[in-house]
Amino acid sequence: MTPITKLGPEERSATLERVKNESFDVVIIGGGITGAGAALDAASRGLRVALFEARDFAFGTSSKSTKLIHGGLRYLEQLNFKLVAEALTERALMLRELCPHLVHPVPLLFPFNHRVWERAYIGAGVVLYDSMGTGKRGVPLHKHYSRTKALEVAPELNPEAFVGAIRYYDGQMDDARHTMAVGRTAAHHGALIMTHAPITGITQDDTGRVNGVHVHDFVSGDDFTVNASRIINATGPWTDKVQAMAGEPMVKVRPSKGIHLLVPRERLDMSVGLITKTATSVLFVVPWGAHWVIGTTDTDWDESVDDVVATQADVEYVLSEVNKWLRDPLTKSDITGVFAGLRPLLAATEGSTASLSREHGVLESAPGLFTIGGGKYTTYRVMAEDVVDEAVKDLDREVPPSPTKHLPLLGAVGYEAMKREREQIADKHGLHVDWVDHLLGRQGDLIEEVLDLITQRPELGNPLEGAESYLAAEVVYAATHEGARDLDDLLDRRLRVRIQVPDRGRAAAQPAAKLMGEVLGWDDDQVAAQVAKYHAAIDADLAAEAAATDQEAAKVRRETLESAGA
Repeated sequence: MTPITKLGPEERSATLERVKNESFDVVIIGGGITGAGAALDAASRGLRVALFEARDFAFGTSSKSTKLIHGGLRYLEQLNFKLVAEALTERALMLRELCPHLVHPVPLLFPFNHRVWERAYIGAGVVLYDSMGTGKRGVPLHKHYSRTKALEVAPELNPEAFVGAIRYYDGQMDDARHTMAVGRTAAHHGALIMTHAPITGITQDDTGRVNGVHVHDFVSGDDFTVNASRIINATGPWTDKVQAMAGEPMVKVRPSKGIHLLVPRERLDMSVGLITKTATSVLFVVPWGAHWVIGTTDTDWDESVDDVVATQADVEYVLSEVNKWLRDPLTKSDITGVFAGLRPLLAATEGSTASLSREHGVLESAPGLFTIGGGKYTTYRVMAEDVVDEAVKDLDREVPPSPTKHLPLLGAVGYEAMKREREQIADKHGLHVDWVDHLLGRQGDLIEEVLDLITQRPELGNPLEGAESYLAAEVVYAATHEGARDLDDLLDRRLRVRIQVPDRGRAAAQPAAKLMGEVLGWDDDQVAAQVAKYHAAIDADLAAEAAATDQEAAKVRRETLESAGA
């Protein structure tokens, strides 16, 4: 297939015509990290691939993680050595080869309360964690800290809460941007990518074999059918719904809700993150740009998967857990953002979601329909390879093995060289070097595409009003190159404004919508409608966060959106 290196409006129109008129070896449903990874895997093997996503890249679970690329230290306690080893291998690949511009090492403290047995117990686990990644880590080895040493790097910790700690490293990223980069790389290798294009049905031949999908395109309003030899269902929490389109679901996903809070970086005096167990989940305090990401919870979710929200109880629980470790307790007034997501855990007959497996499974849930469930973000590439392997086993021609283990994402290849030239790049374009660092960490060696926009329109080199940690050029670039189709795509997943500023992006909505509208052809009424819709979404989230229970929160969220006509 002809590669598409941009995901702008013109490219989308061309893609729409192609998916209407071509047949495919593989159609992928779902634009989260697993679906995007499967599109890249299949396209890089030379297969004809189309991906359809109902909303946007990483709309669901894939933008709601703890922002860690990690081996899962806690899975050692469950004796799940295979999962940890697999995840550590993937972590090293991302840090060193696949996307070093998007994934970076992050130091974490693991505190303990017993000097002898607990230091030995946790220490043995971290030694194993490090040794399983020997030769491929991409991060420094762990170190044992006394309480005094731990307080030097984390003065914010309450000295009465612990007696010592171990510092170790994992990787971190911006999950939504990473997912988008995987999807865009898939397009570069020939996959046809359609976001805002939900599947409305699955077609089957006279024998019951799946052979295509019905699609509705929200942008054009068109309805059409796409023929495919194989279909991959990579929809996470929506897995059961898609399976049901082809018959009785054969694998069940049991959603588990996890929520996170964001507070400003300066609020906690620490140069390292924190990880520790709670009674029901794991507590992470992870430095992420100008913020701390603090979470998480692990509770059953019984409401609609379209309405997942954090509740007042969720927020209070996370605050109470983190405050057990802090000198100066956090309050709700410190929070700049809250987000909630669902882990698509494979169903079990009993037990809490906290104990369900994070390993993935692939099943041919109907002839020609391959469903992948479970898994964790870090192992997305392995999951993608596994599901494509299964889907093409009996294809009518030989399919080569996956090359993705050594296939860099767009932006990776020239990243290190451009890092070394950062000051010259800043001088050339009249920007402070901090802005160049910022762009390199988001676009890698594609930074020149953003800088070209500033050369053509110097005013785009100014910070975005209402979200001054981003440049106006990044708004335009999101619409011209990164597939952003509405204001929520931009402020929630391309720029992350919705969780990074106290007003959730309310002030940035109007100036951002005007810039997007110039690219996407919006008139004044459409700009106003986008702003109103975004404001309604903020109001709905805030109303839900004041509710006591999941049921109340989901209900008030729906009612708030309905009353605003959103």
